[in-house]
Amino acid sequence: MGAAESVPETSIHEFTVKDCNGKEVNLETYKGKVLLVVNVASKCGFTETNYTQLTELYQKYRDKDFEILAFPCNQFLRQEPGTPEQIKDFACTRFKAEYPVFQKVRVNGPDAAPVYKFLKASKPGLFGSRIKWNFTKFLVDKNGKVIDRYATSTAPMSIEVPLPPSLPLSLSCLFIYCVCLNLQKDIQKALEE
Repeated sequence: MGAAESVPETSIHEFTVKDCNGKEVNLETYKGKVLLVVNVASKCGFTETNYTQLTELYQKYRDKDFEILAFPCNQFLRQEPGTPEQIKDFACTRFKAEYPVFQKVRVNGPDAAPVYKFLKASKPGLFGSRIKWNFTKFLVDKNGKVIDRYATSTAPMSIEVPLPPSLPLSLSCLFIYCVCLNLQKDIQKALEE
């Protein structure tokens, strides 16, 4: 039932994908940025909310080393039937998407895109690794490691984007930040025991 597939890659930055024009994009380009990777569809009941909030989230964090990577997928009731041009036009015109929209991919099965095999292996879902529906979201840290996975029903604006503190920090603020961070780690460790 959707067991996580083992993959040799350890970072999303090890993958090359194709943009909506068919041009290869090395995801190493996004090294140093927090990423939200989303499988999108234009004819889904979740389209309006997700695309609208993805644009809002992007506007909020785009200047803070954050990027959204949208991967159209037609695997769920064929809700993304358009051509690459139609998909990009839909996202960019109707929802003012300024983040990259890539070529249509498969997210499940033997023909799943390698980047999605990596995402699912890194962070399986509640009932296995399969993507359950459109607009499943993966949050990836600046080093390319998957840190969280969100279901379709999770509104993009409810996702906490982990951003580094603004610089420059005073030494006292940095000290307080480090103390709080260590305290948070200690609490997490205690909860896991």
